[in-house]
Amino acid sequence: MQTIAHWLDGKTFAGTSEKTAPVTDPATGAVTGRVALANVADTRAAIDSAAAAFPAWRDTSLARRTQILFRFRELLNERKDELARLITAEHGKVVADATGEVSRGLEVVEFACGIPHLLQGGYTENASTKVDVFAIRQPLGPVAVISPFNFPAMVPMWFFPLAIAAGNTVVLKPSEKDPSPSLWLARLWAEAELPAGVFTVVQGDKVAVDELLDNPAVKAVSFVGSTPVARYVYQRGTAAGKRVQALGGAKNHMVVLPDADLDLAADAAVNAGFGSAGERCMAISVVVAVGATADDLVGKIAERARTIRIGDGARGADMGPLVTRAHRDRVADYIAAGESAGATVVLDGRGVRADGPADGFWLGPTILDHVGADMSVYTDEIFGPVLSVVRVDSYDDALALINANPYGNGTAIFTNDGGAARRFHNEVEVGMVGINVPIPVPMSYYSFGGWKNSLFGDAHAHGADGVRFFTRTKAVTTRWLDPSHGGLNLGFPQNK
Repeated sequence: MQTIAHWLDGKTFAGTSEKTAPVTDPATGAVTGRVALANVADTRAAIDSAAAAFPAWRDTSLARRTQILFRFRELLNERKDELARLITAEHGKVVADATGEVSRGLEVVEFACGIPHLLQGGYTENASTKVDVFAIRQPLGPVAVISPFNFPAMVPMWFFPLAIAAGNTVVLKPSEKDPSPSLWLARLWAEAELPAGVFTVVQGDKVAVDELLDNPAVKAVSFVGSTPVARYVYQRGTAAGKRVQALGGAKNHMVVLPDADLDLAADAAVNAGFGSAGERCMAISVVVAVGATADDLVGKIAERARTIRIGDGARGADMGPLVTRAHRDRVADYIAAGESAGATVVLDGRGVRADGPADGFWLGPTILDHVGADMSVYTDEIFGPVLSVVRVDSYDDALALINANPYGNGTAIFTNDGGAARRFHNEVEVGMVGINVPIPVPMSYYSFGGWKNSLFGDAHAHGADGVRFFTRTKAVTTRWLDPSHGGLNLGFPQNK
């Protein structure tokens, strides 16, 4: 059985710890490998490697950095299907969904290829007599990226392309549930001729995370995961003097007004609620049905959800299994709790017949109607294929429900009323808003991140916020009394 190791100094590294964790194929329940779990010494070795590589990479020209990024982009684009199949094998999401994940990560790589422009500073001539002032952006040093299981390729690519392009070195700590994509990406960086030590992978659990948070050589930490862990990472990392951006959990609402196209809204609710088996931080988990059209809307959603084919994501199913047996059981417990609390089970995924082995971690689409705001299926982030329907009388009631929720990651409204849509995006207290768009993940040149308990720290991922997070500004004031002459060179100037 294969052992999934770390990546150190441009090659795999077994580490000194004997502790491992199983890696499973969610579609079969079979253990396909074991991932090494770093001890403190292994984690420090990864940090030390990144620290040693930083001075040379910081001083590497923007022209050379950009060439390596472009090469990485080309290799990733050529082989994204290979990476997608690897994601499916360990996470369980269908291949089409995994391919979409890689493509969205690729967008951030493409954005980072414009790093010369993104790092461009400002210059003021004669700010005082014969005194000029200019500002530059410089890298921080070694930085850590701690990523979740649900997007083992895309979420790391929200961070490390910009961090590397800006001149930092990166230590990636992926989820131990699906660790192989991180090594695949490391090998691709090596093929793109990224110097050894600039991108390092340390597999592990809380031991590795705590060392990354505490070690003074690590200057910044980017994290994505559940809200309790995000809060922990933010508090511990900032207490150690680091910059921290910690993206937490979500409870994303989709408001459907009576004037909306109910067929379009039903399609969107199913796609956004059950894609990747609901294991997305931007998944719609609550449909807020406004007014008298609620019965029709719920009927249309259920009709569509019943047609979803559940099975092995590598074999053409519409929806794959959940990532682990324990997680599948936890989601099933929430369904039972919602039923006991009085919610109406319109569609029950607990007894689904999947096109796959009986030991797969299967759970079908589930719809709970007449959900109350005090039920655990509403208050908690379930992270599974469970769609709760909350019925309200008016737009104002829908808005109040969302704004009272402690999460503020993403939301959407479906309506044909432009005034209502404009009022909604102005008044709703959520970081990412969709108007007739159920999953409003912004393009790479905008920044991703929520409000309230969905984000700790003031920096969002990628876009302008990402550039600022991985750099710091320096202002330089100069006065030259005796300009020098550089000699003759009639050749056309070149970037080197």
